[in-house]
Amino acid sequence: MAEQKKVFVIGGTGAQGIPVVQGLAQDGKYAVRVLTRDPSSRRAKELAAIGPNVEIVAGSFMSEADLRAGFARCWGAFVNIDGFATGEAMEMYWTIRCYELAIEAGIKFYVHGNIDFGLKNMGYDPKFRDGHCDGKRRMGEWIQMSNAANKGKPWYDMKIALLTVGPYIEMSLSPRTPMQPHVERDEAGDEVLTWRLPLGKDGAAPHASLDDLEFYTRWLFDDPDRADGMDLKTGIDHINYADMAAAFTKVTGRKARYIPVTLVEFFQEPYWASVAEKPCGYLVDPDSPAKMTMRENFTGWWTQYQHSGGNKGPCQRDYAFLDEIFPGRIRTAEEFFRREDEKARKRGKGSLWDSVVNDPTLVLKIHEDYAPLK
Repeated sequence: MAEQKKVFVIGGTGAQGIPVVQGLAQDGKYAVRVLTRDPSSRRAKELAAIGPNVEIVAGSFMSEADLRAGFARCWGAFVNIDGFATGEAMEMYWTIRCYELAIEAGIKFYVHGNIDFGLKNMGYDPKFRDGHCDGKRRMGEWIQMSNAANKGKPWYDMKIALLTVGPYIEMSLSPRTPMQPHVERDEAGDEVLTWRLPLGKDGAAPHASLDDLEFYTRWLFDDPDRADGMDLKTGIDHINYADMAAAFTKVTGRKARYIPVTLVEFFQEPYWASVAEKPCGYLVDPDSPAKMTMRENFTGWWTQYQHSGGNKGPCQRDYAFLDEIFPGRIRTAEEFFRREDEKARKRGKGSLWDSVVNDPTLVLKIHEDYAPLK
């Protein structure tokens, strides 16, 4: 039996990190060390319960001592720094230090959790400026370039890959996300699940499935030679929310609709109005010249998806390649909703409609930690 390889995971209790850990730990091929601020949290305990090959360690990615202890004696690493904690500038610094400390520790395969770079892909047009994406993707390119430049040097023996993930489709059913739905009444007085979003008529987001990330993570770690230098851009499809609403109705038999709104109208929604002028990053100094507000950040974020319909513009995917490496991937909103309906019924929450309306799940860790549902 091959020797078990240990992987250090930063961001393992986040929405993306959970399937990453599950994918690595599922069959015992890998041991996983997960860094978390709070080992007693619900998410940390659920990861620990996966099995003896999951180790939960207390610490912060903003501590070099904790990073050194985490990387020590590990073969691989998956690093996805929480930009909504750090903000753009601090995320860039700690991404650099994570990469450098991984080299120092002798890590053999390093995966950077990545996002699309709409600003660069649209010629640095400032209307696409979106700090929480720009910082992460900017550093993804830096890691790729550093990896290429370091090849052949006697002190460098590490391979790298990027795992690019767009908005989680699970966010389309979750409170306080940018695409949260609301139950409204239509002209007939019927309840309608309603998305009021600034995507325009033809905009679309390359939504990713958290379930599918288990496969993509393992695909990268199982073949580091092929993955070296790669940016694996994952996704279900570029989904327009008129199609999202139609798929929800087809699966549940309940009314759903998409109503395009302006960015001004979007930020008038009660939750988004309450956070619009706050820094994008809860650790960001409000007086920092590098600060972006949530309004500024998500204005650029929505703008890139307004221009991505039809798999064109700033955020593109090679779906044929994803079909080749993962024939079982989720391909449509309808397929996703059918799986979520099955999950809800198995958990005793009733149908998908019942789950979304009566017992919605907070997908993003920041909301569970700092703004739990009452």
